[in-house]
Amino acid sequence: MRKQLLPGWSGILDPRRWKFEWRYRRGRAPWDTNVTPPEVMDFIAATPPGKALDLGCGTGTHAIALARHGWQVTGVDFAPWAIRRARQKAEAGGVAAQFYTADVTELGMLSGGYGYALDIGCLFGLRDSQRPRYAAQIARLIALGGRYMLYAWLPSRWGRAKPAASRPGRWRPFWGRPFFAIGW
Repeated sequence: MRKQLLPGWSGILDPRRWKFEWRYRRGRAPWDTNVTPPEVMDFIAATPPGKALDLGCGTGTHAIALARHGWQVTGVDFAPWAIRRARQKAEAGGVAAQFYTADVTELGMLSGGYGYALDIGCLFGLRDSQRPRYAAQIARLIALGGRYMLYAWLPSRWGRAKPAASRPGRWRPFWGRPFFAIGW
């Protein structure tokens, strides 16, 4: 295991990271809608609260929605400005949630047992080389029987085919071996 000088700050010079940070600072992050998708709200309504992880949580909208419904929530994003805003929103809303500025491929500060992990737009932004580390973190952190919900754009090489969920064989090249090695 490689030792980090600044845990959670790998890739600090990555221009993609700074594009996100800049958009959050300017208030121009089009993905930051402040609306939790209805499928997530349906899941919350149908599932007893537990421990939840919001990967790429941005300004905390979904983590806060979970916390309002009794979930013990941890949100992670690599954009410090977004995490700062998430903490402010949670405090203003009177909800308890933990937020970390960290790379989703390096979550050593977290321990497992999450019954629900949510990724709305984080995975598809990772490089192919980062996905195995992401998958390893998910496998380590989600409890046996836990749920993982993903919202993502499909790679452009897949064109305008049917949604990938209807064609499971198409997921394998996108996810890579780590997800399938654990039976996903």
